[in-house]
Amino acid sequence: MNKVGVVIQARTGSSRLANKVLLPFYEDQTILSIVADKFIHCGLKVVIATTNNTNDDVIEQFCQSKKLFCFRGAEFDVLNRFISCAKSFGFTSLIRVCSDNPFLDLKEIDNLIKNIHVYKNADYISFMVNNLPSIKTHFGFWTEYVTLNALEKVSKLTNDKLYHEHVTNYIYMHPDLFNIVWLSTDAILSGEHNIRLTIDTKEDFDNAREIYSKLASLGGSCELSAIINFMNDNVNLKERMIFFFTLEKVSPALQAACTEESERLT
Repeated sequence: MNKVGVVIQARTGSSRLANKVLLPFYEDQTILSIVADKFIHCGLKVVIATTNNTNDDVIEQFCQSKKLFCFRGAEFDVLNRFISCAKSFGFTSLIRVCSDNPFLDLKEIDNLIKNIHVYKNADYISFMVNNLPSIKTHFGFWTEYVTLNALEKVSKLTNDKLYHEHVTNYIYMHPDLFNIVWLSTDAILSGEHNIRLTIDTKEDFDNAREIYSKLASLGGSCELSAIINFMNDNVNLKERMIFFFTLEKVSPALQAACTEESERLT
């Protein structure tokens, strides 16, 4: 019998924005609490998988305060952390969730769970958007499903740090070795490449917080299509995403100069 769990990957030690998942995001909520709440309805056990680093004691304390299950494991070998977590809770497969995605789409979560029961022999199920695996985009709307057997297979096949840090990367880079199912995404995303709602930097955080707050104040839905329509109606927010997305690809010196100029003009 396939025992599926939800495992939310979280730590405080982000090099670009430390403690981002526990910073105040909307009213009394943090990103981590928003993400965890999205899985209350799904009927699956939800575990926060954090690290053994003492800096992440606050993650465990958060879990205790919210009555959430917590697992602690390797900080940088995230693949091993997921394998150990799954074994600890008796999961034979899991839905892997990144904790810096407050705009995860509930309909797409339900869609993924439904398809786990349709594609019973799948090693990996996720979404393809604009010919890219969703995990390699910056939209931040989706999760992914993977079996424990597939993760253990990756661990045996490679010691490469890249694949041990980015848990499922090896799987979709080697489709000949795994049974992979790609689900389609909303047609509204066709041709969209500049929506960035996953949170890596302070600029991402500030932008996402403003968008989330404005949607909430308007009584708007946080569903994928509603967010895209909102972004297209608020071009200034979208242009800000493009600006900071471009900044990630330039030198630190130029990035600092551009940021200073941006702040001067706003």
